[in-house]
Amino acid sequence: MPRPPQPAPTPSSSPSSPSSASPSASRRYHHGDLRAALLASAERTLREKGAGALSLRELARDTGVSHAAPGRHFKDKQALLDALALDGYDRLNQALATAADHPGHPLEERVTALARAYLGFAVDNPELLELMFARKHDPDSSAQLATAVDRSLDTFTRMIAEAQERGEIIQGDPERITMVAAASLHGLAALIAGCALDAQEALAGLDEHVHLLLHGLRPR
Repeated sequence: MPRPPQPAPTPSSSPSSPSSASPSASRRYHHGDLRAALLASAERTLREKGAGALSLRELARDTGVSHAAPGRHFKDKQALLDALALDGYDRLNQALATAADHPGHPLEERVTALARAYLGFAVDNPELLELMFARKHDPDSSAQLATAVDRSLDTFTRMIAEAQERGEIIQGDPERITMVAAASLHGLAALIAGCALDAQEALAGLDEHVHLLLHGLRPR
């Protein structure tokens, strides 16, 4: 008698079927932009839990890659912290450069735009700003980070020097004047981060803050 037809094997029964591979395995070595994904995950952890909770192993788990994969981009946690801080400075410097790009506008208007860009970044990214300043003062931080820090102050300094050339403000060391202005703005950011000052209140009063900064407190 002829043998009855045997049922064809289902695709899932084949050991070579692509569907048998786990999603985590397929993601383990193939990631569109792993470095960007790791930094995004690290910044989320920084916002939610603080810098102490950051680890390369946890980032690997969060992004679905092997434990060794983050080491291709960051040799250790210190390198990760530097990269996070550098990314923050890059974003801050872009915001400052855009705010400063208004030649011909009155000085007070230009300074206010620059101040608003800085304070807006500080309000939106308090944990990142704290890390940026912590890494700035760490002796083991990279030279690339030191350069990014200098760029953030250079935007202020150039504006001060140009204003001096036009006779809009007093003469003196532009870097010293920049330090006074930057300290005033960072002081506002620190008060907001410490919940001693409401963010919206600070932003609403920024015009007056800059006016006092430029014109001083002495009656004229």
